[in-house]
Amino acid sequence: MSMPTTQALDAGTERLIAEVRARREQALPARERVVEATLAAATVAAALALALVADSDRAFSLPLAVAFTAAVGIVSRVSFAVGDGRVVPTQLVFVPMLLLLPTPLVPLLVVGGMVASLAGPALRKSMPRERMLLAINDATFALAPAFVLTALGAESPSWPRWPEYIAALAAQFAADTVRETLRSYLAAGVAPRVVLQEMLEVFRIDALLVPIGLLAALAAADAPATALLVLPLVYLLVHFSREREARINQSIEMTRSFRGTALLLRDLLEQDDEYTGHHTEDVVDLSVRVAVRMGVSEAIKRETELGALLHDIGKIHIPDAIINKPGKLDEEEWAIMKTHTILGQRMLDRVGGMLTRVGLLVRASHERYDGGGYPDGLRGEEIPLGARIVAACDSFNAMTTTRSYRKALPVSHAVAELERCSGTQFDPAVVDALLAVIGDPGWTLTVREPADKPATDARLGEGPANVHDAIRA
Repeated sequence: MSMPTTQALDAGTERLIAEVRARREQALPARERVVEATLAAATVAAALALALVADSDRAFSLPLAVAFTAAVGIVSRVSFAVGDGRVVPTQLVFVPMLLLLPTPLVPLLVVGGMVASLAGPALRKSMPRERMLLAINDATFALAPAFVLTALGAESPSWPRWPEYIAALAAQFAADTVRETLRSYLAAGVAPRVVLQEMLEVFRIDALLVPIGLLAALAAADAPATALLVLPLVYLLVHFSREREARINQSIEMTRSFRGTALLLRDLLEQDDEYTGHHTEDVVDLSVRVAVRMGVSEAIKRETELGALLHDIGKIHIPDAIINKPGKLDEEEWAIMKTHTILGQRMLDRVGGMLTRVGLLVRASHERYDGGGYPDGLRGEEIPLGARIVAACDSFNAMTTTRSYRKALPVSHAVAELERCSGTQFDPAVVDALLAVIGDPGWTLTVREPADKPATDARLGEGPANVHDAIRA
């Protein structure tokens, strides 16, 4: 029997989950606290108003209400990470509550159950108490369907009322979309597009759970408490949730391990050649800025960052006499220098995993857009996008930095070279993004001088005939 393999998360989801986990241990920022407190007050007020004003034909049963409220608290502790949020299978209990309890009271009971689920962590101080505001606001989903069912008089389980049930679910989804979009934007400035993408996944799971809750309500019409027999299903969901958490933890730990390995390799390069190590740091910063400017995916951004961090790692195997030689290299020395991209890829292939993909980027970091680069003569989009970004940023940084074999060029000259080589040596889209970053007032060129390595070749300071004439590999 084969064992299941662990499937890595995509980079964007992994980053969001890591950020959410970090925030859970922190107090709410002032802006978010104001937004959450305001929304919590509105939620409680609306739930109280519905409970006090609306009438219901169904008699109130305290034991039944307590049992369902406790069930909400239990179910709300089961969650699946989805992007920046989580999916909680509350529909299993919430749908029977709407149809078996006095419907106008249900939102207030859901608020009570959600808050009770966080009472333990808050009292143990393992979670900031102000985060209980989030529990109140997470219960806001109950308001819209309760209002709709109460207004339509569809408060009992009955197959002929299915159009009203669909209307209530649609109202829930619409209200959740508006609420979460505004909540995320006002509290943290999250773009509505990002929120909507995550909400679609939440709605898909909710829509799959609603029929189960509805069947439980219909089957328990004469004995409402029997609807809670769906709770054993929650145990199964807990098992799946723990398995998913384990996969998420493993994926995040693997990413941390690969990043730690990359940083270790960078440190080895810096110990071997401190100046090259500092150059690498500058290229990383510039490459990430360009990637963000281009709006690349989280996966490409991460590969670009690591590729920039390790693009020179193969130089560890290049003799110092060649690396630090003042003046130009002869043909034999240049041939040796050009092997550093292949050597870098081989080093990363030995690590494996994510760094294998980064190795492809490292290998291609000196390819040219017109196909005249090395080692494989790739052209255009055959070159990984991350490699195209690193190539342009590496060249710009090299041109504007004083090295052992030539003086730094003025930024204006380096910009002119980028423009001249756009479409031949560099991807035009990358050049456009790089020039935009360079022109951003928030970006500052870091000036580094090599220790005890004065510029001895002033000829290149007059302006190179080609960007590769101004840099060394």
